[in-house]
Amino acid sequence: MSPADGRPQAPRPELGPGSLRVGRLTKPHGLKGGLKIELYTDNPELRFTPGARFHLQVPEDSPWFELTIRMRELRWFNGVPVAFFEEVSDRTAAESIVRAILWIDESAVAAGQEENAWYDHELVGLEVRKDSATGPVLGSLAEVQHFPAQDLLAVRTADGTVLVPFVEAIVPEVDIAAGVVIVTPPAGLFDESEAVTAEEGDES
Repeated sequence: MSPADGRPQAPRPELGPGSLRVGRLTKPHGLKGGLKIELYTDNPELRFTPGARFHLQVPEDSPWFELTIRMRELRWFNGVPVAFFEEVSDRTAAESIVRAILWIDESAVAAGQEENAWYDHELVGLEVRKDSATGPVLGSLAEVQHFPAQDLLAVRTADGTVLVPFVEAIVPEVDIAAGVVIVTPPAGLFDESEAVTAEEGDES
């Protein structure tokens, strides 16, 4: 499946089940290889340290496909994080790697998982409910799809698969222990006539 702008989905790096997606390179900054970065972590000071190694999620035709890059420095300009990497020495190189998604492997996150960050395998199979943990059951989470703009949750329903943007406004809570993902979908995203209440689900 392709994102809304028609670009093919970049293949995810082949890492272990503990791999964690931590950021996306958005645009060049300056002439010395700096790249503005969209952070997918609440603890950039722990993830983006000098010497940190990142695996790249890029299209197969990218010159960066199956390569890794090493962090040189993370700076902040007007509140925006700008990353500098050893392998990206100038603006031309920076332009060639824009839109890459950065992953770290299991060994890098073994010290503990941060709040509001989950591995894909933890989410797949969770029950998806509307508005609260006791709200109507909408389906089950079949897959997490990673795109440059945002992640999508593929929710398997009685009528097929529904793609839900994985953003806080629509997915306000994930409770791994309870086995549930709570969504507050906009009108029309789900056919709510097909939803069942918790009590109905227990009786089936």
